[in-house]
Amino acid sequence: MTYEEAREFIKNANQYGIVPGLGTITELLKRLGDPQEPLRIIHVAGTNGKGSTSSFIATILAAAGFRVGRYLSPAVFSYREIIQIVEEKQKQEAPDIVSSQNSLKEHHTDSMFENQESIESENISRDGVVETLTKIIPVCEAMTAEGLSHPTSFEIETAMAFLYLLWEKVDYAVVEVGMGGRLDSTNVIRNPVCSVITSISMDHNQFLGDTLTKIAIEKAGIIKQGVPIITCNQDKEVIQVIKQKAKEKDALLTIADLQQITQIRHSLEAISFIDSMDNEQYEFSLLGDYQPGNALLALRTIQVLKNLGVSIGVSAMKKGLANTKWSGRFQMIARKPYVFIDGAHNEGAAISLKKSIQTYFTNRRIIYIMGVLADKDYKAILDHTASLADCIITITPNNSRALSSTELAKEANHYCNQVLDAGHIEQAVNLALEEAKEEDIILAFGSLSYLSEVVNTLKTKGRLMK
Repeated sequence: MTYEEAREFIKNANQYGIVPGLGTITELLKRLGDPQEPLRIIHVAGTNGKGSTSSFIATILAAAGFRVGRYLSPAVFSYREIIQIVEEKQKQEAPDIVSSQNSLKEHHTDSMFENQESIESENISRDGVVETLTKIIPVCEAMTAEGLSHPTSFEIETAMAFLYLLWEKVDYAVVEVGMGGRLDSTNVIRNPVCSVITSISMDHNQFLGDTLTKIAIEKAGIIKQGVPIITCNQDKEVIQVIKQKAKEKDALLTIADLQQITQIRHSLEAISFIDSMDNEQYEFSLLGDYQPGNALLALRTIQVLKNLGVSIGVSAMKKGLANTKWSGRFQMIARKPYVFIDGAHNEGAAISLKKSIQTYFTNRRIIYIMGVLADKDYKAILDHTASLADCIITITPNNSRALSSTELAKEANHYCNQVLDAGHIEQAVNLALEEAKEEDIILAFGSLSYLSEVVNTLKTKGRLMK
């Protein structure tokens, strides 16, 4: 089987749609030997902030010397992003000046090279995709031959992740819920080390419910008997649901309270704050008004792990936060003019994005590139963000669920005097660059599905920041 054939099999499984429930994934994993069972898993659910929080946790663990696996969705720049290995590696830095290759060979000594530790994230290899699918496909075929449901693409990818991370002998696996929690395929995990619930807001209403309480009940479904649960500041009704579920499951609840951090400082390069729990200052390069909350949630998760006997020092916590990278989330990718990309795709994320715009872009002219999916509450997204833009350029994402740029432009006209219907990404980027002066801000957001195209378009123009 080739990598392309493996990807085609997963793509074809999209025909089975989204089927919440654990029956099919439980049977699939059982026939594969339940690869999830030996893994030490940190299970992460929530509407917004899962990716950033998971990245912080994984990188801190890597800085503490652990080999860490990640399973996440959706991918932004490469399909293989969904499964990653994060670990600290030794790098040898060569001297700045070497007269020739021969002189390097003649004079090489260990002292000429400086050993440097760096935290690196490596996506699942193409061979890894093929090897896991080689195990999974016959099982899928046997299940359907017996009259059972064919696994969905997400169920197949979940099985891929557990198999690959087991084969890679990771010390910990940080596993993100795909949607909801209670009936999500990842909830086959029976005994996680701990569970984490990030910020909860309205999203996937057709599957999870039309109120925050209903959605919170689904998210809280990942809480397991006697397993510590960590969450953040939430709406009152959400916290009530989480507290009640934690009590039912005798799960120790930790709440990462933003009032516990002080001296929060934002710049276009980094964020820093002091954690009153240990009186230490932490700094990281992930930007966004919401990132201090995600970082604090990660730190509280690490504290829970330490209480369970995991050896993680303050230096690893600082190094881990400082080295965390998470593409596509309020990320600066170009200067003169500044270009940012962000995956704000629902109302909660739009509220957070608005705060970030107000924090970072005061007194600057702002140009939006927007593309959304039709099943998202794009009117709410516009309601929170559109008034801050001087110009809105709309596109149609390359996605079967996409809202047309014309429909989005029509709605955006209610909020902004200058709205341009670009249709596709390249035209939108060209219009934005023509419209923007050096100190202006171009912000592309609305759906993660098209951000890689923005990056690639800027790269071809030689505008991408190195």
